[in-house]
Amino acid sequence: MIPTKGYAAQDATSDLAPWSFERREVGPHDVQFDILYCGVCHSDLHQIRNDWFPGIFPMVPGHEIVGRVIKVGGHVKKFKVGDLAGTGCMVDSCRTCANCKDGLEQYCANGAVLTYNSLEKYTDGSPTYGGYSNTIVVNEDFVLHISDKLDLAATAPLLCAGITTYSPLRHWKVGKGHKLAVLGLGGLGHMAVKFGVAFGADVTVLSTSAKKEGDAKKLGAHHFVVTSDAGQVEKVKESFDFILDTVSAPHDFGFYLSLLKTNGTHICVGAPLEPAKISPFAIIGGRKSVAGSAIGGIPETQEMLDFCAEHNIVSDIELIDIKNISEAYERMEKGDVRYRFVIDIATL
Repeated sequence: MIPTKGYAAQDATSDLAPWSFERREVGPHDVQFDILYCGVCHSDLHQIRNDWFPGIFPMVPGHEIVGRVIKVGGHVKKFKVGDLAGTGCMVDSCRTCANCKDGLEQYCANGAVLTYNSLEKYTDGSPTYGGYSNTIVVNEDFVLHISDKLDLAATAPLLCAGITTYSPLRHWKVGKGHKLAVLGLGGLGHMAVKFGVAFGADVTVLSTSAKKEGDAKKLGAHHFVVTSDAGQVEKVKESFDFILDTVSAPHDFGFYLSLLKTNGTHICVGAPLEPAKISPFAIIGGRKSVAGSAIGGIPETQEMLDFCAEHNIVSDIELIDIKNISEAYERMEKGDVRYRFVIDIATL
């Protein structure tokens, strides 16, 4: 076993604190890489608090992981020692269902194995531990190649925030000739703006905060609408082909559906704790759709990373010391981050 240092929550009521544990030895098809940076996702906080479902404790969060390979198994063909590498939200899947065979491992019919707060159901049944740690061992099929052209710390959030917004935009073929509204300008929303602009769409940011207009324009957004301003809202009613909804707080879906054109699609990637309430009349009148999307499969995630390397796209980040993670969580809940915290694992 491999001695590992990390930060863990011992239960749903405790703060993250230093914790030593063990990783499995590197098997024939495994890659071990030392973690250099790990992004901080809002879902990390949800999971250590049992907001969504009962967690597996002790819990080491983190699924936006980048680092450098230090060891590979004897049958590994895709990586060598010294390569930059990354792992996102999954570390395994059944490999045999129709979704896995289509490169949609995130929708594995038998259940993907998450990077943390999950069980290694296809191997030994042990708990998985995430990237708030100094090293990790992952099957090579769930390790991504990271380009040395990009800032490594700012690349980490691409493994969740990046692919969560890239995947639906690609699936619905959003691009030139489309009017895209990005709802919410946070960790997910700022990546949605960057990708939407890169794909050629006309991008509008919808926000409750007028203070974010400057940031939205700097990120490349063509327009900005303060959703509490009735005059601004009236001008964009029935105008968007797509709304990419990144908001994780309860909000009025009917209000935003009124901004879609006929045949428009409202795509949910945020995860509010309360169920959405949608009147049938909000979608019947304009043959509108409400859809959802979760991260992306391994092939698409690699495609995204390659696209980002080609177009010099990374996240806007604030690098933090791991000892300040509780403060970072508090600021994240207040929206006080532009736009993703990333832990410098050297501070561990």
